[in-house]
Amino acid sequence: MRVRRLSLDELMEYALNALAARACSSGELRRKLAARAETAADVDIALSRLKEYGYLDDRRFAESYAAARLESQGFGKGRVVRDLRRRRIAPAEAERAAAKAYRGVDEVALAESFIRRKYRGKAADGFLQDPKDLASAYRRLIHAGFSPGTAIRVLKRFAREPELLDSFEPPPEGEEPGG
Repeated sequence: MRVRRLSLDELMEYALNALAARACSSGELRRKLAARAETAADVDIALSRLKEYGYLDDRRFAESYAAARLESQGFGKGRVVRDLRRRRIAPAEAERAAAKAYRGVDEVALAESFIRRKYRGKAADGFLQDPKDLASAYRRLIHAGFSPGTAIRVLKRFAREPELLDSFEPPPEGEEPGG
């Protein structure tokens, strides 16, 4: 199926509809528009106009995204930064937005809440007592964006054999947790 190429006016309409359907970063919108534009120059013009009109603002997008992820899913700061970077937000902007959203947040309490929520159906006496379940919970916390130190501190509160956690190692620098 061949995609019809859009003129500048049609591209603007397409971009406004895309933004109305779901907020996105300028990098994400650039990719969408580039796939539909008649000319590459039209993409830059459309993005400039959208920024000028206030419809496209990566700083505002990153801040609201970080706050929403914290509020609705209780993820750690690291996960939010990773997700913002995947959404094509500049690394410095992603870090700044996450730092702003997580200012004053108790990471240990957040991680503990995350674990209680994810394992709420488990019996209290069997909760993270098996070493395999403990390792799985550790990976889950790391993938959710919590630091290795925080993950270990929280899991020691629930573990039958907390000393097992002393042997856990964080993922290598630059390697994505859980994958």
